[in-house]
This record gives sequence, C-alpha cells and structure tokens, in this order.
Amino acid sequence: MRRVAVIGIGQTKHGKRNDVNYPELVYEAVKRALEHADITIGDVDAIVTGSMPAPMEGTNDPQLWLTDALGGYLKPLMRIATCGSTGISLAHSAYYHVASGLFDVVMAAGMEKMYENDPQGTMTTVAEPFYQRIFTAGAPGIFAQQCNAYIHRYDIPKEKLREAAAEVSVRNHLDALENPYAHIRVKITVEDVLSSPVISYPVRFLDLCPISDGSCAVIFASEDFVRKAKIDRVAWVRGLSYAGDEHNFGDKDLVNWESAIKAARETYRMAGIENPIKEIDVAEIYNPFTYQEILYYELFGFCKPGEGYKLVLEGAVTKDGEIACDPSGGVLCTNPIGASGLIRVAEAALQIMGEASNQVDSCETALAHAMGGVNQFNGLMILGR
Repeated sequence: MRRVAVIGIGQTKHGKRNDVNYPELVYEAVKRALEHADITIGDVDAIVTGSMPAPMEGTNDPQLWLTDALGGYLKPLMRIATCGSTGISLAHSAYYHVASGLFDVVMAAGMEKMYENDPQGTMTTVAEPFYQRIFTAGAPGIFAQQCNAYIHRYDIPKEKLREAAAEVSVRNHLDALENPYAHIRVKITVEDVLSSPVISYPVRFLDLCPISDGSCAVIFASEDFVRKAKIDRVAWVRGLSYAGDEHNFGDKDLVNWESAIKAARETYRMAGIENPIKEIDVAEIYNPFTYQEILYYELFGFCKPGEGYKLVLEGAVTKDGEIACDPSGGVLCTNPIGASGLIRVAEAALQIMGEASNQVDSCETALAHAMGGVNQFNGLMILGR
C-alpha cells in the first residue's frame, strides 16, 4: 500500500444557505479545495461523493445534479451514503483508491441541503416500525436511551455528568466562535445549557447539534504525486479503520459500543499508537450530542470506562489540556450530515498543517472520527506530519 496524504481542503460557510442552490454550494467547497492544494481539476483522477439518503434532504440522486459542480465530467464518480458516517466513509474510500495504486489523486466531497426538507421527521422512520419506533423520538430519543444506559451501567453521578455535559456544550460553542465556517457561533454558559428545554430525558436542547446546509471537499494524493508536484504542506494518513454494528437496538450494547472500540483499536494499531491520550494532540470527534462525546473518550481509550466526565471537569479535553477535543466546535455547532464526518478529517488535517482557525500548538498527530446509522457505524482516521 502506498503512502497517502491530504493535500487540499475546502469548506463552505455552513448554516441556512438559501443564497445558493445545491450545485453552487458544492462548487464553493470544490473550488476552495483545488485552490488550497494549488492544483487543477485536471489533476484529479476520480471523485467520491456522498450525502444522506434522499428522504433526508428532499433531493433525489444528488450526484446526478452535481457532476458538473464536482468537476466529474468524464471522470470516475461514485456516491456513498452511510448516514452520519458518510463523510468518513468518503475519506476512507478516497484513501484506498490512492493507496491501492489505482489513482494518484482522488477528491472526496460531502454535502447536504438539510433546510430543504424535514430531516427530524425522516429520522423517526429510521427505526424498525413495529417495536423500536414507538420508543424513539428521532435522533434525540435514540441518544437519550444510550445516555441512560451509560449512567446505569457505571452508576455515574448524574449531577457530575450533567455538569460535564453542559461544559462540553459550552466549550464547543466557544471554540466555534474561532471557526469562520461554523454554523452556530454564539457564546453560551453552563446555566444556559442546564435551563434549556428537555427534549428527551436527560438530553436538553443545548446538548444537541443543529441541522445545517453545507459542503466540504478533501483531496487525497499519493506520495509520488506530492513529490512531483513539490507540495510541502500535507497531512499524512497514518491509520484508519471502519466497523459496522447491528441495526436493532436490542441486539447491541449501546455502552460497550463494539464498532467504536474495534475501529479505534485497529486504527491505533495501524498508526502505531499505544497511549492515545498521550500520543494524540487533537481529536475531532463526531459529537451530535454532549453525552456521546464523553462516552467516546472512554471508547477511544482516553480514560477508563465510566470516567469520561472526569476528563471534562479536570479540563483535560480543552485546547490547552492533555488532548484538544473538537477545537473546531464539532458537530454540536455545525452539522451538514453528509459532510460532517469529512469536516472532521478536514479540521484534523488543517491542525497538522498548522492552518486551523483554532490552531493547537505543535500539533503532530490528530484523530478524525464519524458515526452513522442508528448508532451503527464508526470510522476513524489518524493524520500526522
């Protein structure tokens, strides 16, 4: 397998983008990625694109409408959809196409126009209809079930966890203020979080991510191309893995989340990481709600099971802590679902390049992660210098 690097990154401003149509939105990200890499669309051998299934965004087969905007004329172009993990799936696909030797340069592009449909209404139909659907209230209901199972499993002090979750929301919103592409750029307090409405106990409104319109493009290239093109600002892919889990809630452990554990373990093995909290400088974790970010600290080996809240309360996951988690503001502040996982890769790569809007000093190793399905898929990627 050949060495592969990220050489170009482009994002749109995320939010409610009624000012552009779908192709115009995607073109913004593609153009910026090409300019960042200092290459032309002619240098790109293939394109991997993805968004949520059509019912989520009200656009049928978006790749048909986006071929020109993606620069896909007479190029191999394929679409991937794994729900929230679509973005990391795109990054993995682009990586393997280059690492295998099939192509030298592949662009991954994720996108979403969520304000053109009712994604929350669609989410209620994801669960199995005869039994599981009545126990969920869309994504918040699924997250709440996982959170309550987590509290019960480890007998976690509810007030401590509640405080830690509020701090996670406050930190992400504060970091998003430094990110010009972020959707939600508002300073909030712990009291704001604790007094926001309960959506599905114990999840409150400010524990949850928004819906966003937006797009992200990331260009992957072989070591040979990097050398020939004399590109000196890159982020090398050091490890990656992806794992799926059962669809039915009753058939899987929502706390001892096997797909997340397996994906992390295999990614660390490939990257040669033995002590993640000491060896990883930045972790761009897919955090659609606060409690889940805390659970991921444990699943990814940053701390012991049941102790994730302690990392928050001790300040270990801030920009100046042991490991900076989501310095971009994360999914909690920006969520164009088909692009959200790819944004994690983009932000991790920018940290390695020293070009992130909320740059962490001396960042040498960064983790990118995304989750999709009904708490079903988990994918990770480690990038480094």
